[in-house]
Amino acid sequence: MINPILVTLAVEDVLSEFVLREIIRQSQRPYMVVNCLCRGGYGYLKKNIRHFNEAAQGIPFLVLTDLDRAECPPTLIKKWLPYPTHPNLLFRIAVREVEAWLLAHREAFAQFLGISEKLIPKEVDAISDPKQLLINLAARSKKRELRQAIAPHAGKTATIGPNYNGKLKEFVITDWQAKIAACCSPSLQRTVNAIATFEPTCSD
Repeated sequence: MINPILVTLAVEDVLSEFVLREIIRQSQRPYMVVNCLCRGGYGYLKKNIRHFNEAAQGIPFLVLTDLDRAECPPTLIKKWLPYPTHPNLLFRIAVREVEAWLLAHREAFAQFLGISEKLIPKEVDAISDPKQLLINLAARSKKRELRQAIAPHAGKTATIGPNYNGKLKEFVITDWQAKIAACCSPSLQRTVNAIATFEPTCSD
């Protein structure tokens, strides 16, 4: 019997959790998620990264955050972790937001929305605001249900539609393929590789 790889996740938001769980599932490795910490976005992760690093001695941690406006992943990593990183802590960064990783499976996402694949850039890590682009594309969808769910309604103060996470979760679970998407996103490729090859150390 194969021993499971127990892991705790720490993410910014529920969409990041959906994506990370799907990458883990598609890796076909014996991961078992024992907990997911999703309690306050970027600030919560940054504030608690030292704790996650220390806790990784007992159980592996997989932390995912967005690059957002930071210069580059190495700079953000050095800023958050200026001390030795435990080998059981996997710290991954979506460039610039996890929405870019969804867009990276261009064919599937275009079919999901009912739009032309040409509207989605091939180099998604270079998109300055992936979330806004995704919302703009959803607003052009031929599928009324998706437009109303993902894009914010006119006259409302909300920046996303009422079922933004629900519909994108549906896409992730049903159609999204991490390995295909990774071809258009180096940051996703690094995450897929890290999860596929991770071998946690045993605590004494």
